[in-house]
Amino acid sequence: MTTPRSLQWRISLWLGLGVALLWGIATVVTAQRLRHEMNEVFDSALEETAQRLLPLAVLDILSLEQGDTSQRVVTLREHDEYFTYAVRDAGGDILLRSHRADDSVFPPFSRMGFVDTPTHRVYFDAALQGTITIAVAEPLAQRRSVANGALLNLAWPLALLIPASLVLVWGVVRVSMAPIRNLRTGIEARGSGDLTPVPAAGLPSEIAPIADAVNHLLLRLGRALDAERSFNANSAHELRTPVAAALAQTQRLIAETKDAVSRERAQRIETALQRLSRLSEKLMQLARAEGGSLQGRETTDIANVAKMVVDEMVRKPGMIERIIFDVPETMVPAGIDADSFAIVLRNLVENGLKHGASDRPVAIALSGDGVLTVSNEGPPIPPELLSRLLQPFERGGTTAEGSGLGLAIVNAIAAGTGGQFALTSPLPGRQSGFQARFTAPPPGPEGRRGGVDRTANGVQGDL
Repeated sequence: MTTPRSLQWRISLWLGLGVALLWGIATVVTAQRLRHEMNEVFDSALEETAQRLLPLAVLDILSLEQGDTSQRVVTLREHDEYFTYAVRDAGGDILLRSHRADDSVFPPFSRMGFVDTPTHRVYFDAALQGTITIAVAEPLAQRRSVANGALLNLAWPLALLIPASLVLVWGVVRVSMAPIRNLRTGIEARGSGDLTPVPAAGLPSEIAPIADAVNHLLLRLGRALDAERSFNANSAHELRTPVAAALAQTQRLIAETKDAVSRERAQRIETALQRLSRLSEKLMQLARAEGGSLQGRETTDIANVAKMVVDEMVRKPGMIERIIFDVPETMVPAGIDADSFAIVLRNLVENGLKHGASDRPVAIALSGDGVLTVSNEGPPIPPELLSRLLQPFERGGTTAEGSGLGLAIVNAIAAGTGGQFALTSPLPGRQSGFQARFTAPPPGPEGRRGGVDRTANGVQGDL
């Protein structure tokens, strides 16, 4: 038998088995005692019958006319005869017997008292100095039948009591385990963006220290994450001003210089500064995504947000041919703030544009239930890259320009908002291509749990 993994079921199982075992032992002991007491009652009845019949038999025999040696008592009506008897003289000849007595049942008289045969329990008594004896026999099968009937009547209540006891044990354990289940639910509800203490009220003394330890761990973890996010955000923010100033000076230098070699060097510096500016922006997005509090307090129409983001992107030169957009005309409600969803969509589209085939468009689709898919053509990605490309600064084997933060940002937003993020390569039903699928959380607190689906065949390198 496999032991249940649930503590509730383990306690219920072992307590139930213990109760059933105790009831079983009590039943066996009771049955033995009941059988013993019933045998004593049967023996007492057998002895009482013999002692009452013997004087009557002696008087009846003494009144017999000479020559009458044996007689059988005639019954007044047919009935079940559990006791049969036979009266004998000193020579062993039967003088009187019951109407259904079988002479072979009665062994020869040897002593007064009880004698057992294979089929009967016999009681012997004597009168007139042993010249007249009586043997009263009772079938052992009759005794067993009566005892089994009594035990069966005793077993029926026990057969109902044991299941009732098991149900009662399970119910008591379940009620007692309610605080522990609440603790488990509280821990399960905690995500990367929710490090608030778990409820510890009403916990048993054996479990309360665990809840306290978990809360202390969450507190230390929250402090560590806050320090890391603060450092990332502050670093990225502090970089923006000097990078912007350096970029402006570099662009002025490009405009003013006449030397071709100096102009080329300045253009390289401009490219590097632009890359640094984009990196600092991505770091700020990542810090915000990992900081939690991304779920919208009010319902957000992500269809409207998607339209605005795509409309802005297609205004850039050459983008109108590179983007195919399919969005419902009706409202698509979701439990994510507009800025976070805009970051998700922008990062996924930029990822598809950079890493997809340059002569094929990037397809954007938003369903009515809040599922955003961004697909692009390109060679399939090996499955072994799947667990790595969602990490920050991981770019896989791509040679395209990028920082390796785009998919990590989307992944962090999915975890922080309770959405789902899945990467698939090749495209479903195809031999090539890549698809990113972001499922926005539904409005309300039920959308706080989320994660990343890693069941895809492969993923594409992120920005």
